[in-house]
Amino acid sequence: MRYNNLTPGNGMNKTDLFIGFLIGFATTLLGSYIFITFFTEFNFIAGIQIMQSQGNLGKIVTLGSILTLVAFGVLLKINKETMARGVVLAVIIMAILTMFI
Repeated sequence: MRYNNLTPGNGMNKTDLFIGFLIGFATTLLGSYIFITFFTEFNFIAGIQIMQSQGNLGKIVTLGSILTLVAFGVLLKINKETMARGVVLAVIIMAILTMFI
């Protein structure tokens, strides 16, 4: 029997999923940093504090998540499906966290 990435315990590597999650989380933070520093007049820390006081922090995180599309596409292009799943998991968790921010 041939095993693929979908077979639990044999082909699906949990470290790849975790690395993909870290990539998704890091690209969201990087996207938020890029958005705040280039499109506002604030530095990153002051921008986070001001956006949180205005109630716009969830929107900043959402805009920062756009960069994860690039990471997802690159991981699929190099046949790292499990890491790409980790990126999707990070986006889902960030979406849930955004609802509570």
